[in-house]
Amino acid sequence: MSLMKKRGDKAPGKLALRGIEKVDRFIAVASGKGGVGKTTVAVNLALALSKKGLRVGLLDADVYGPSIPVMLGLQARSMGEAGMLVPPKRFGMEVMSVGFLIEDDQPVIWRGPMVSKAITEFLGKVRWGELDYLVVDLPPGTGDPSITISRALPRAGVIIVTTPQAVALADVRKAVAMFRKLDKPILGVVENMAYFSCSHSDEKIPIFGSGGGESLSREFDIPLMASLPISMELRESGDSGMPLVTAQPESPISQLFGDLADQVTTYRNSVT
Repeated sequence: MSLMKKRGDKAPGKLALRGIEKVDRFIAVASGKGGVGKTTVAVNLALALSKKGLRVGLLDADVYGPSIPVMLGLQARSMGEAGMLVPPKRFGMEVMSVGFLIEDDQPVIWRGPMVSKAITEFLGKVRWGELDYLVVDLPPGTGDPSITISRALPRAGVIIVTTPQAVALADVRKAVAMFRKLDKPILGVVENMAYFSCSHSDEKIPIFGSGGGESLSREFDIPLMASLPISMELRESGDSGMPLVTAQPESPISQLFGDLADQVTTYRNSVT
């Protein structure tokens, strides 16, 4: 099933985004570079918000690497209805991904304008229900997809995911500058893979360095919302299609995601 519009349709910037008319707030989860665990944060944050009784949707806008279907164990194919796509549900959440529209081994070979057009249709031609939050997993970097979504989404706040590494922080600075130029409020930063705790010791081992998230928080005057450890359980739960917040809701890391969700709801009134 193709997301591409027929010739003669309106340009993406003029498309009436009626698909998101019933969405109250948007949380864009972004990163300056790939490989920092952005999607893991987006999935578990969405589930943590849902567990608080909120109506939540999850949009996999990382069109080049749509991994949310795997992480949620969701193999559904989106169905069309009256010219709109109907998002399947998993764990009580509405979910949409380009992964539902292509075969598992089919690559997405789209240039920037095609990607922007597809993402716009994810917002305008998907029948999202009445949601308190739509969590949007952005592609890494500062390219066309992130710009398109930032310009299209009203009432959106941004969470930046990074690791403590200097190379990750350098790219995060560019992402922060981009979102601020687009007048999108940055709710805070999540430092992933902040440390590793061995089962035989209480020592926290900073495999990728330390203090990066705190440094970024001070530099840009944005909150450090969470520091998440390297965790086999977190990785295994994502691979199994049963994210940690659902599989082990009482685990310490699940509690960190719960705290992150609390912060997101606290910042609700600051997102306009």
